Amino acid sequence: MFVDIQALFERQLTFPNPDARDQLGRLVGLDDHIDRLRKILALLVYPRSLARWSEKYHPEANQLLETVLNRPPLVILAGDVGSGKTALAESIGDAVARDTMIEVVLLPLSLAARGQGRVGEMTQLISGAFDHTVKEASGMVNEKNGAEGAVILLVDEADALAQSRATADMHHEDVSGVNAFIRGIDRLSNRRLPAAVIMCTNRYESLDPAVKRRAAEILTFHRPDDVQRWNLLAPRLAELGFSEDEANALVKATGPRGKEPGFTYSDLTQRLIPAIVLDAYPEHAIEPARALQIAEEMIPTAPFAPYDRRKND
Repeated sequence: MFVDIQALFERQLTFPNPDARDQLGRLVGLDDHIDRLRKILALLVYPRSLARWSEKYHPEANQLLETVLNRPPLVILAGDVGSGKTALAESIGDAVARDTMIEVVLLPLSLAARGQGRVGEMTQLISGAFDHTVKEASGMVNEKNGAEGAVILLVDEADALAQSRATADMHHEDVSGVNAFIRGIDRLSNRRLPAAVIMCTNRYESLDPAVKRRAAEILTFHRPDDVQRWNLLAPRLAELGFSEDEANALVKATGPRGKEPGFTYSDLTQRLIPAIVLDAYPEHAIEPARALQIAEEMIPTAPFAPYDRRKND
């Protein structure tokens, strides 16, 4: 079967990239996740940076370093819809490139890798994606100087490709695809190439246990709390002349309401703020009372609820 590599990947991005740096800077409230992920990826794709640190501070810690470097090159970003997982995964390569001073290439895997259900198709597509990742990463290794670049394979909606093989009604083709995915992770790990895989999922519990076990790190994302919503909203509202009390009212209005969850990051940045602006534009200025009314009337994105075929058949 011929594998169309271009169709397998939505696009290819190269870092450092000023647009990605700007996107990373807009991810308010995710500082801890950004800092941890950039460090993890830097160690996975550019282990020389860890060796330099060790030489300076712990020159005898050879076994310690080997333990850290032996981890599989996989990071899982798990959490609610609209919590910033994909935006972070798409832009973190810029921070890694600047930290390590090497070129980093992002390969976002398309859901086309699931194929059309033909026998052996999904396995071949996933294997082809890892073949391409290995080829790209291998070309960035210099025998004398080591890694001169790195590759990040991004798998969004990862549960669609790596769902637990213990699922009762899982199709044989899907099982084979998960097996191919696990083999791909192991292949990158065994060859110690300058490559890492980032998986994003709203359904962490649905991932295959063997995939979870291979994760060097699992970062969990939640909806923004009061402080995070304040940090996002307050500076923007201050530009409009809102008082601290008026800004606090919007922060409260976008929080949990009884059993209803609070706003996601994307609810705030892609829905609420534009709605407030468009309501006033172009006839008049934005009024705090009207902005609060819009926030109170807006329904936050519902938590992800996967379709359960057994309940709907």
